[in-house]
Amino acid sequence: MPDPQDTAPDFTLPRDGGGDISLSALRPGKVVLFFYPRDDTPGCTKEAIAFTGLADDFAAAGVTVLGISKDSVAKHDRFRDKHALGVALLSDAEADVCAQYGVWKEKSMYGKKFMGIERSTFLIDGDGRIAQVWRKVKVPGHAEAVLEAAQNL
Repeated sequence: MPDPQDTAPDFTLPRDGGGDISLSALRPGKVVLFFYPRDDTPGCTKEAIAFTGLADDFAAAGVTVLGISKDSVAKHDRFRDKHALGVALLSDAEADVCAQYGVWKEKSMYGKKFMGIERSTFLIDGDGRIAQVWRKVKVPGHAEAVLEAAQNL
């Protein structure tokens, strides 16, 4: 589970709209990775819309914003189109990247235990190091807090 100052684990994942994105290819730009449980659920939709609403501000700060879940590229395409999302959505179907970042966790709902993605965000600097981590994210105000941290990086 990477912490601030650790080198961010590199990856290449398929994205909405086709093609792949490699983390290392984005250097020396800064990157926000937001891991979220599932497309088109209330919290995940609000989070993706909040990051989309601030996309111009992130771009002005030299930051690429990437959303990651286990959903398929086809599901990401529908989610993007339905909500006019403006951030890249990556498919980590096998949860390999989720595991590398320590967000693939045992969760519990209504007394049932299951494995899932713990909503988490990583801010990565231009050298590929983790600058800040937010775990167990609460959506309201989160995208704004990440933007402020990115602008101060």
